[in-house]
Amino acid sequence: MTVTLADVAARARVSPATVSRVLNGNYPVAASTRERVLRAVDDLDYVLNGPASSLAAATSDLVGILVNDIADPFFGIMAGAAQTQIGGPGDGSGRAGGEKLAVICNTGGSPERELTYLTLLQRQRAAAVVLTGGAVENPAHQAAMSAKLTKLADAGTRIVFCGRPPLPDGDALVAALAFDNRGGGRRLTEHLISLGHRRIGYVAGPPERTTTRHRLEGHREALRAAGLADEPAGGEGADSGETGSGDQDRLTVHGPYDRRSGYEATLELLRRAPDVTAIVAANDTVALGACAAVRDQGMRIPQDISVAGFDDLPFSVDAVPALTTVRLPLFEAGARAGRLAMGKESPPPGGIATIAAELMIRGSTAAPRG
Repeated sequence: MTVTLADVAARARVSPATVSRVLNGNYPVAASTRERVLRAVDDLDYVLNGPASSLAAATSDLVGILVNDIADPFFGIMAGAAQTQIGGPGDGSGRAGGEKLAVICNTGGSPERELTYLTLLQRQRAAAVVLTGGAVENPAHQAAMSAKLTKLADAGTRIVFCGRPPLPDGDALVAALAFDNRGGGRRLTEHLISLGHRRIGYVAGPPERTTTRHRLEGHREALRAAGLADEPAGGEGADSGETGSGDQDRLTVHGPYDRRSGYEATLELLRRAPDVTAIVAANDTVALGACAAVRDQGMRIPQDISVAGFDDLPFSVDAVPALTTVRLPLFEAGARAGRLAMGKESPPPGGIATIAAELMIRGSTAAPRG
């Protein structure tokens, strides 16, 4: 049943005129009354300006692009590329020839904020929503996301994932463009193994993120294939006789996707296992922190220890030495997501496309010495 403004008024115990004033912001309303009205809007999931059963008339010229951190080039590149397609001429159906207004929604990595932005975009009757980057692997959050995206889709909003896999219930999606993070992680570690590295530390991202899990799974797949998953532990715990996943856990440190995390996690890795000859970082920004930590310990890259990253962000080639990394086509993926959001491009078969990752071998990795 469609929720009306009168329903909100009844729930908040105010007049419909008061609800209208709160939602339009065009008349002073007491703070306690405003809070009651907004709570009722949330409880009833009321969509501003009426129902969205007539899709052609129900959506606006607004497109939301959700990012974890717009200051991170990973997200900035994809969002900028999507905006080039969203802001340009569309199919002629819009009030200005099909152009849309792209709004960047910075979640700060907060699952709650992600849901809040989706609610706000629903109220604005957004024409499309593009969600970028890895997803949080939490069943309650996934269920809430699925429910919210279904409501958006039912109201005529196009839903596109860029750089993240689809939800378990992905019926609301137009398309999901997922990077091959697992394959990229595997090829990167295979490269280090081919150089002769046998003790490889890993600075991972937040454990609850899909991107983190997939890249780490690829890394460990390569170790298992090379017979290195059960290498005896070095450094701390070397006399315990433990092998296998316990050793891999000691050689893995999780943290945020930022430089400071890379620095601190690398110091911890070197403390746990002084015999590591290579470090794989969750992304290129983390790799910069890892490089700084290695140098601060008086070691050289790659002569004493190799360092590798992921994403091939613009600064990677300018690092000294240039960073071996895995290239993700961020701009191309973002632009494609923008076209899908605008209806300029047909969705891939089944709605899901896996985007290949490319190994970029540069000077920060070399064969171990000794």
